Amino acid sequence: MHPPAEETSVPRSTIVRSTVLTVTMALAVAALAVPAEARHRLHADDLPVVTPRAETPVLHDDDEGGNADADDPAIWRNAASPGRSLVVATAKEGGLRVYDLDARLVQSIAAPPAAGEGDAPGRFNNVDLVHGLRFSSGKADLAVTSDRGHDRLRFYRVDRDRAGGPLTDVTDPAAPHMFSRDQAEVNDQRTAYGLATWTNPATGKSYALVSRRERTGIALLELLPAEGGKVTYRKVRSLDLPSSFRLPNGTSWSPCGEPGELPQVEGMVVDPANGMLYAGQEDIGVWRMRADLTGKPKLIDKVHEYGVPGTYDEETEECTPGTDPGFGGTKISADVEGLTLLAESDGDGYILASSQGDNTFAAYDRELEDANEYEGGFQVTVANGTLDGSEECDGAAVLNAPLGSKYPNGLLVVQDGHDSPGGGDRGATNFKFVDLAKVMDALDD
Repeated sequence: MHPPAEETSVPRSTIVRSTVLTVTMALAVAALAVPAEARHRLHADDLPVVTPRAETPVLHDDDEGGNADADDPAIWRNAASPGRSLVVATAKEGGLRVYDLDARLVQSIAAPPAAGEGDAPGRFNNVDLVHGLRFSSGKADLAVTSDRGHDRLRFYRVDRDRAGGPLTDVTDPAAPHMFSRDQAEVNDQRTAYGLATWTNPATGKSYALVSRRERTGIALLELLPAEGGKVTYRKVRSLDLPSSFRLPNGTSWSPCGEPGELPQVEGMVVDPANGMLYAGQEDIGVWRMRADLTGKPKLIDKVHEYGVPGTYDEETEECTPGTDPGFGGTKISADVEGLTLLAESDGDGYILASSQGDNTFAAYDRELEDANEYEGGFQVTVANGTLDGSEECDGAAVLNAPLGSKYPNGLLVVQDGHDSPGGGDRGATNFKFVDLAKVMDALDD
């Protein structure tokens, strides 16, 4: 585990003990109320389907393709001309891609090179947006990315009409490492991973919440203007989620993985209406906690595989699962990945989560008084012979606002981990654009 979090108002050990106690009590009650043999596990065939309208050009994660691998999108709305809005997306070592609403490439930005010979290269994992960050020259929108390769955040100012492309790098060169003490630790790649942004309406301050690869930690960073129109950040506090859980049968369980790896978080989103952060711990489930990382996290749903023992095989680098004791959830399957907020004008809406293990998406009520109950789900499936659906989705973004004539009802963008038809033996990924009206109809069924 990494060192104690700085400036943490609630000690890490207290958070972990309290969280484990809360989870254990909740699971014990559930186990008494619903016997394992009576639990109905939701299957993809039980869910309605939606089809995409468009897809971005395919990316290939090999030398010829520039090691580009689609991962996580964000939707930037052009308030002055909604039809000229953009989708900003990460391509890992391939950097950033910017697309228009026809899913055509507008701009490609390379990830920064390695710090030195033998060091890890830049690798953009997740992206989110900050609206109206204050600069000396006024306010501007930013795309914020987690650079796993350098263990830093990077910032890109958004200007739709800039001649050289809508994004301009405004990262302070002196921005610190997120979790690593030196380059050697950076090269170990237990670095910046998942990301969500949040602006506190009470103070106007903007933050990034960043998770750590192969660890359970989440850090809160305040975004700050720097000299020359650049942007930097400072760590405010951090929090560690549990890596081991007490099951209702009295045993202790941790998800199977490579020795030394802990169950990491990637997909995250903040609900600005109540300041709650939702975080997907990939092999565990979906957590809810305060975005300022104070208080007790609550596990609102578990993956099917929760509590299943496993044995790691060093030769195959795979886990062999044991007998399912029946303590898992019924709606999502590991890994739980991209999380995004579908907000409605009346204050209602959904937290959408990518259930990567069964190629579905789950919707949870965003209202706390409804305890984030499960509201339904859907699949994104093939539209025609040349436009497939989404498989093993890593990242997703939704915007419930008019986006010109293409998407007057809003847009859902999802990553496709296996684009088809792809490139033969080459790994092929991209992003699918889905009319949000189709999603709303599916959730209303």
